[in-house]
Amino acid sequence: MREDAGSRDAFRSGADSVSVRDGTVAPLRILVVHNRYQVRGGEDAVVEQEVASLRRAGQSVETLFLDNDGIRTAADKLRAAWEAAYAPRGIAAVLDAVRAFRPDVVHAHNVFPRISPGMHAAVRATGTATVQTLHNFRVTCANGILMRDARPCEDCVGGSPYQAVRHACYRGSRLGSLAVARMIDVHRRAGTWTRDVDRFIALTDFARSRFVAAGLPGDRIRIKPNGLADPGAGPDGPRAGILYVGRLGPEKGVAPLVEAAGRTRAPLTIIGDGPLVDLVRGVPNLTYLGPRDREGVRAAMRAAQAVVVPSLCYEGLPMVIAEAFSVGTPVIVSRIGALPDLVGEGVTGLHAAPGDPDALARAFDRIIDAPEEARAMGRAGRGVYEREWTEASVTARALPIYREAIAARASSHQREAP
Repeated sequence: MREDAGSRDAFRSGADSVSVRDGTVAPLRILVVHNRYQVRGGEDAVVEQEVASLRRAGQSVETLFLDNDGIRTAADKLRAAWEAAYAPRGIAAVLDAVRAFRPDVVHAHNVFPRISPGMHAAVRATGTATVQTLHNFRVTCANGILMRDARPCEDCVGGSPYQAVRHACYRGSRLGSLAVARMIDVHRRAGTWTRDVDRFIALTDFARSRFVAAGLPGDRIRIKPNGLADPGAGPDGPRAGILYVGRLGPEKGVAPLVEAAGRTRAPLTIIGDGPLVDLVRGVPNLTYLGPRDREGVRAAMRAAQAVVVPSLCYEGLPMVIAEAFSVGTPVIVSRIGALPDLVGEGVTGLHAAPGDPDALARAFDRIIDAPEEARAMGRAGRGVYEREWTEASVTARALPIYREAIAARASSHQREAP
């Protein structure tokens, strides 16, 4: 554990690397870089799960995790905003880790605000390959979700990112929006995404299409979902009602979900927290449980007839879908972005028009009126999980991406050598 300018950085060793002998392939040396979120979310959990999966697969992994604990005062926020495009202390920490560990590849997840996309050029200069997972759309959108005024918005995909300042897209702050828009603009103009990153990982084909539209090189983008350790399908016991698990924010479709509770015969249960928490309290036919730990969520999923993801925004890859499928629970999703591709209509769940309480209520009623159909969809979802989202299947897709990046960097380094 090292301290970095008032914020905690975890720099932890994984398994030791071994030599290539008798035709065996040595483990890759992977440095995972991630700026944790101030409020722990799904991306933080995904990064930790991925690190653990790689280590269990025998790879040599170290992590450099920065957090935002040191960003408290107005002066702290102003400095972080100004440095977001090129965060010198964060980049220096990455280079220190590269020199100490000598990785084959550096895998970046969230780099805002304490690391910045500038890390890719710095690592490139050392001859080390880099991979960037695109968990959200922040390479082109200040708020990262391509949404404004409760609807999808792609104004900045093909246009100036500074439009976000006028609309205060980042947390309702024009100053914060300016900082993120400047970061997007600086790295778009510098060619960071077209020159300095060897491979990108997008979570879905839909997400890849939006990144290509934003100018990222499509030939370097690979599709790899997030993995999930197998919790076991569990007993096929009695189930009841519909379950929502997630952030209680407007982009998640919480308001139409609450309206749907009054229009369905299916009891609705909500787990989570967020700015719309007061909206879900004291609603007939709706039980609000507040936040729950992983085991509590898993138990609730096993008891539900279906899980609902009523989002109004383009989601990346909601892990709640993988979690529901892993325990044999079907999922009802909004027909928006990648969601209908992740959940097969009538196969692993149901679709509903985004923002439509009546459509949600009809889907809920169908689930409770046809419990055997719901069970069959749940079993099909478990099959999808076993094929696509287990640790083994996801790691098997990650390792070739790393090797591609390493080969591409070696080839480029040779061409650039004097």
